[in-house]
Amino acid sequence: MKKKTTIIRNASQILTLAGDNRKPRTREGMRDLGIREEKDTVIAIHQGKIVQVGKEAQVLQAVKEMGIADESIQEIDASGKLVMPGLIDPHTHVVFGGSREYELELRMNGATYLEILQQGGGILATTRMTRAASEEELFAQTWKRLDSFLQHGVTTVEAKSGYGLTVDDELKQLRVAKKLTQAHPIDLISTFMGAHAIPAEYKGQPDQYVELIINDMLPRIAAEELAVFCDVFCEHGVFSIEQSERILTAGKQAGLRPKIHADEIEPMGGAELAARIGAISADHLLKASDAGIEAMAKAGVVATLLPGTAFFLMTAPARARRMIEAGVPVALSTDRNPGSSPTENLQLIMNLACLNMKMTPAEVIVAATINAAHAIGEAERVGSLEAGKQADILIMNVPTYQHLQYHYGVNHTDTVLKNGEVVVEGGKLVYES
Repeated sequence: MKKKTTIIRNASQILTLAGDNRKPRTREGMRDLGIREEKDTVIAIHQGKIVQVGKEAQVLQAVKEMGIADESIQEIDASGKLVMPGLIDPHTHVVFGGSREYELELRMNGATYLEILQQGGGILATTRMTRAASEEELFAQTWKRLDSFLQHGVTTVEAKSGYGLTVDDELKQLRVAKKLTQAHPIDLISTFMGAHAIPAEYKGQPDQYVELIINDMLPRIAAEELAVFCDVFCEHGVFSIEQSERILTAGKQAGLRPKIHADEIEPMGGAELAARIGAISADHLLKASDAGIEAMAKAGVVATLLPGTAFFLMTAPARARRMIEAGVPVALSTDRNPGSSPTENLQLIMNLACLNMKMTPAEVIVAATINAAHAIGEAERVGSLEAGKQADILIMNVPTYQHLQYHYGVNHTDTVLKNGEVVVEGGKLVYES
């Protein structure tokens, strides 16, 4: 029988991210890590929840008062290591079929992202492969990606549909995500994104496809409770501002909170739309206008930034400093997908956020934990180490948080606890599947 009570002790640093986490963090709040460095600070976990983070004598007394016998407690020695909340990835397209490695050579020869899409590649190529895959095949392929996320310290992942683009295939993707969150240690938070591209069979008929999304896809997804959010790729050549607003409004009416791929390739007013419609997040934002940034700050929309996508597409990243200075809460994500960001290494994304977007080491940790949790509506459950929260905890093979960004491009994960159970130990997967 697995032990249900754990004490983590001897950490070099503990990043609690504790505080007023009712809203995502902005400005100076994005540098507050809630650091505990006292040598007698411990974390107590019982039945998957954090009991307390604090002085050893006080925490052990609280555990004793719960009637927990000493012999039932397991200890984890984190000597010389950094302890922090499990990383959260708030923007992925992780459920898909096949691979598109050949596109890298096309782009190196000058083809743009939209040119590849217009020629039937990109999203449309993955759509063909995803449609051809069975649920069992998608489940197995995605499981491997989730294992990689877990080994890199990620404990919660948002997962979008959008590679089916038919009623049945969108449902297939979302059903796979639901099955995975029930079977895999990682929690998946599902987003419906039928508005990811205009499928080949609707080429030249975008409004008819929008009607299919609104009248056929959304009612089925809502009826089966397969998604929490509704997302749309608002971009020239994909979905216009007007079409995006129609889809997101219909999603809200179906009970799905809005998200938006905004202003990635051209400035279209996607950030302004996110603020106007009350989106929980606006993502990408490489070309967001100053007016859009100000509107997002006023509305409290989280900016989910994807520096790995800009890096892989060899383009300038989003203006993170401008957003933070304006009071926009910033989150970070891999954007894990088969075309523009094929990586599960959120630690590398954090490195890129420092080096290419000039975010500080503290800001990137906030952006990959508590603000990422807010970007997917999960901040009451995960994103910080506080009493009552889910015990999703990451132990890193570094002594301080600054070392994570200084020693870049390396997986520093030593141990991962998910719901209080050790699922990665010594950098290796140890969970029972």
